[in-house]
Amino acid sequence: MSDKLKKEIIDWAKTIVISLVLAFLIVQVIKPTIVSGESMYPTLNNKDYLILNRLSYKFGDIKRGDIIVFKTDLKQDNGKEKDLIKRVIATEGDHLVIKDSQVYLNDKLIEEPYIDNSYTSGDIDIVIPDGEVFVMGDNRENSKDSRSEDVGLVNESDILGEVMIRLLPLNKVGPVD
Repeated sequence: MSDKLKKEIIDWAKTIVISLVLAFLIVQVIKPTIVSGESMYPTLNNKDYLILNRLSYKFGDIKRGDIIVFKTDLKQDNGKEKDLIKRVIATEGDHLVIKDSQVYLNDKLIEEPYIDNSYTSGDIDIVIPDGEVFVMGDNRENSKDSRSEDVGLVNESDILGEVMIRLLPLNKVGPVD
């Protein structure tokens, strides 16, 4: 085999190995997901295509206001586990009160410009335990979230990632907040 052919094979092998390593890293860092339902309206709509950052909370803390995707015990129609997309309202150590459709965090009424209507059902008074977060959908009257016994508090280990970017629809491409 000629030196030129050996060099060509080595160059191709390097390119393939680098491509595989990059593909593996990308798969470990980001995860695509599609919104199913209207529980995050008006922030997110049914069928929005999102990219999650799977490493957000490996190197940083969960913050109030983050939009996350997490595993649940709920089942889809096909019997598979259902992941939910919700907004973090309270983190460990926070005192959360929902009373008379108002949401108070650490004894202060919180402003929620991302919700369409200001009515929040539920009568809750809780201090969030270590390792858990309280989440709610932005469309409060159409959201199964931490106010529901079916969902409850979300364990940090069940969080799949933070919503980073909306890719579709094209007229709304960009960061999600």
